Amino acid sequence: MQDFGHILDNRVLLVALLACLIAQILKLVIHFIQHGKVTVRVLVETGGMPSAHSALVASLAAGVGQTVGWASPEFALATIFAIIVMYDAAGVRQAAGKQARILNQIIDELFREHPTFNEDRLKELLGHTPVQVIVGSALGITISCLAGPAY
Repeated sequence: MQDFGHILDNRVLLVALLACLIAQILKLVIHFIQHGKVTVRVLVETGGMPSAHSALVASLAAGVGQTVGWASPEFALATIFAIIVMYDAAGVRQAAGKQARILNQIIDELFREHPTFNEDRLKELLGHTPVQVIVGSALGITISCLAGPAY
């Protein structure tokens, strides 16, 4: 338990978390530019530009590569983890969001025919577009490179 205090000494972790935080703040800024109002809710929602998940895992993988070496098993592990997370964000979760949109349309049609039917709407913005994932990963790698090696 005494080693728990050393978590803040892990520069790779801190830079990855910083990349995620910056991506979330950029979502707020982009949402403001698009809609003309500050919506703090976007800071805790999934989806949107750029992908904070992608920024986090790409920064993590880049930080591991810089620190331990690009040919290390640790870098391979972090990279495979990043690919799975980014694939999931742009693939599986995006598809689930499309399915939720269709189900919500069906529910809306049921409301018109049966006003007593009352169901909550499903969350539609679950995943990311491929562009959002690419921008998020580029942001994460850039932040990791700017932070420099974590020796």
